[in-house]
Amino acid sequence: MSEANQPNRDQAALWNDAGGPIWVEMQEVLDGMLAPLEAPLLEEAFPGEGGRVLDIGCGAGATALLMARRLGPAGHCLGVDISGPLVAAARARAAAEGLASAAFVQADAQTHGFEPDSFDAVISRLGVMFFEDPSAAFANIRRATRRNAKLVFVAWRSPAENPFMTTAARAAAPFLPNLPAPAPDAPGQFAFADRDRVQRILDASGWTDVDIRPIDAPSGVAEKDLLTYVTKLGPVGLALRDVDEPTRARTAEAVRAAFDSYIRDGAARFTAACWLVSARATPRGDRG
Repeated sequence: MSEANQPNRDQAALWNDAGGPIWVEMQEVLDGMLAPLEAPLLEEAFPGEGGRVLDIGCGAGATALLMARRLGPAGHCLGVDISGPLVAAARARAAAEGLASAAFVQADAQTHGFEPDSFDAVISRLGVMFFEDPSAAFANIRRATRRNAKLVFVAWRSPAENPFMTTAARAAAPFLPNLPAPAPDAPGQFAFADRDRVQRILDASGWTDVDIRPIDAPSGVAEKDLLTYVTKLGPVGLALRDVDEPTRARTAEAVRAAFDSYIRDGAARFTAACWLVSARATPRGDRG
């Protein structure tokens, strides 16, 4: 297959160029912001001490490390991410902790040749919305699981239910006329906003007992970190890389002011409106 036809080529370029290093830089801020999503994810998916778990889109390793600690020394959690910088950061964190039950690999989970029948559970914290062909990706992941293994992931609900996440783009739009508007269902943050679409994807890829529940997690970003967060990440962060300094300054001022209504007690506080999705792998005899 030529590089031009490689699945998820654009995502690989994004997360290995601009996106990955910025997420590494912002690791502590992002881990703090997303921490409220971890407990429901891990509680739902935990297969018991000594189990084997696959973490898809593991980023800098926060959820994989948490799961590895819970699994104990006899267990194993493998984190997979398309971003080399993020995988390197995750490996460094595991090494610093001496956590041998956590391992990380840079790979595209849509196409990676996982060892079949290897995992008791699959988890993802906001890491599964970026596949060009999500049905193919979830079918590939399913083949890596054992009989009746559990899949549990968290994904964002709609932009309308997550106004905090779209405030920067709305405020920046007058200054950045070429700011892209994501197409519905395109790979990205809100690709799984449509509950029915998530159901169809999992049905088509061989998962059963699908359960899709809304969760609303209180979250926040420290006020001191807010401007860096909103001007370095997401589409606004990417667009600001290519503008002159006066435009950058005007945009940053407008974007920061747009978040004033979220500030309380030293932090920008918001509700993370997500889906908590769980499913079971089809019995081995029924697998394609």
